[in-house]
Amino acid sequence: ALAAANCRVLLVDMDPQGNATSGSNTDKNELTATTANLLEGTPLNDCIKPCAAAGYDLVGANSALTVTEVNMTRAENGSFYLREALNHTSNYDYILLDCPPTLNTLTMNALIAAEGVIIPIQCEYYALEGLSSLVETIERIRQTANTQLRIEGVLRTMYDPRNNLARDVSDQLNVFFPKELYQTVIPRNVTLAEAPSHGLSIIQYDKASKGAVAYIELVGEILNRQQSNDKH
Repeated sequence: ALAAANCRVLLVDMDPQGNATSGSNTDKNELTATTANLLEGTPLNDCIKPCAAAGYDLVGANSALTVTEVNMTRAENGSFYLREALNHTSNYDYILLDCPPTLNTLTMNALIAAEGVIIPIQCEYYALEGLSSLVETIERIRQTANTQLRIEGVLRTMYDPRNNLARDVSDQLNVFFPKELYQTVIPRNVTLAEAPSHGLSIIQYDKASKGAVAYIELVGEILNRQQSNDKH
């Protein structure tokens, strides 16, 4: 959706499962250079795979990233590898770092390299419970390793308004994150679940679906927030 807004976008897959890679119509097992290579010192340009149909460039990932993570954990400055690797590029308006769902060394690398964090959250109790730990980690990194880091936004996903718990959690998010919570809500939508199985983004798969429309609205909200922040 950012690409549709004429933004130059690079997606860096930081998850050994490689879901973002597969969802970009890319066979993660046939990549000649991956995020693992990038973190091991291969120049960024040599790791980029253009995804013309999707409208963005990709640094893909596969299971090789698991070994790299172990090596980084043992290294003295292992949490700073990604920042160093991305430090010299100005070819993109946005670099998106797709992280694994755990606070491991790969996620720490992403947080230290990033300027902003978008936190997707299902409106369920355990997701809300884990959110406090993530917020504490972000604040600790901001104070010690990356003063530019901030919570860019909190995004409600897989949302079902018929669910009482979902509405209750949504209300709590609005109390705790009055400025950060996006007004856009990503609904629970079967089309969103189908798109990755075809190796396509939701915009490519069905641009008219409720899920696609929601993500397009989200991009509009992100860009409007950025323009507002730039003015201030």
